[in-house]
Amino acid sequence: MPSSHVSKPAILILQDGTIHHGKAYGKIGTTTGEICFNTGMTGYQEVFTDPSYFGQVLIMNSVHIGNYGVKEEDVESDGVKIRGLIGRNLEEQFSRIQASGSLDDYLKTNHIVCIEGVDTRALVTHVRVKGAMNCIISSEILDVEDLKKKLALVPDMDGLELASAVSTETPYVVGDPTSPLRVAVLDYGVKKHILKCMADRGAYVKVFPAKTALDDLRAFYPAGYFLSNGPGDPASMGYAVQTLQELLKEEKPLFGICLGHQLLALAHGIPTFKMHHGHRGLNHPVKNLLSGKCEITTQNHGFGVDPEAVRKNENVEVTHINLNDQSIEGIRVKNKPVFSVQYHPESTPGPHDSRYLFDEFIDLIRQHQPA
Repeated sequence: MPSSHVSKPAILILQDGTIHHGKAYGKIGTTTGEICFNTGMTGYQEVFTDPSYFGQVLIMNSVHIGNYGVKEEDVESDGVKIRGLIGRNLEEQFSRIQASGSLDDYLKTNHIVCIEGVDTRALVTHVRVKGAMNCIISSEILDVEDLKKKLALVPDMDGLELASAVSTETPYVVGDPTSPLRVAVLDYGVKKHILKCMADRGAYVKVFPAKTALDDLRAFYPAGYFLSNGPGDPASMGYAVQTLQELLKEEKPLFGICLGHQLLALAHGIPTFKMHHGHRGLNHPVKNLLSGKCEITTQNHGFGVDPEAVRKNENVEVTHINLNDQSIEGIRVKNKPVFSVQYHPESTPGPHDSRYLFDEFIDLIRQHQPA
């Protein structure tokens, strides 16, 4: 089915002045955000609906995106969370018989401005060398100087608190309400398949807004706590660190993922930092230092935990490292049932090498429940 704006031009400008011309896709308009790239060849709908991407304009490395359409089962949240999309070939026709529609229509419905026809290999190489920076895409304004002025007004990701913007406004539950495996989830941008992984293992999960008071969390009588993934700078989330420090006094099992991992580090006085260009994709190799095994992981983060500070901390042990750059991918608190990983072990659409971590969390809850 031909697009109504297949020949409409679009323009991409980076903060360092780099300019790319292409064609419009999705919504006609203008958008801004921090540019980043994802190395996954599949799972684009799961990526686009991941709340951890809130505030970012995404380059998809794979040449063809959209070729299997979209369907409801593949979403990770209530809508598309990226601010914009950059592709080489963003497809309108799709082959999957189960698909409910095209990616183009889906992005229009979600009001996402995109550009295609860009040399994404060259662009990704540029970002890898120069690092993450802000950018602007427009298919309605083509005046370069006008767009540069708009781009100059965009705030840097460093220092931005975004988790509360994507968190649920009201608590909700998932799983079997009769289960004794009650898990309180602090939602900083949680993905649906993370909740499913816990519910599938027998947990009764209640998801709370990011800024929930301690008394409201405890009123659920949780057997364990979970800190979710999410967007933004963890160092700007003093409210979350303060809550976590109080929860750690309860000696209950606690599991953090991605942003939750960074918050666990901050709660122990370990600083985080803005990475050069981050880790995003489905193929990042991580070594489990406890088992000696390697797993291929799904990742999406632009901040990391200070490796020197982690290793100097007497209360925290490094459990996982990234085999590409030796960055910290997992920690655990000594003498407590508390651990975290930087990557996303629910790993939709795959690989599923890391789902054992949910088994370990549920086992910890069982072990620490009263007899």
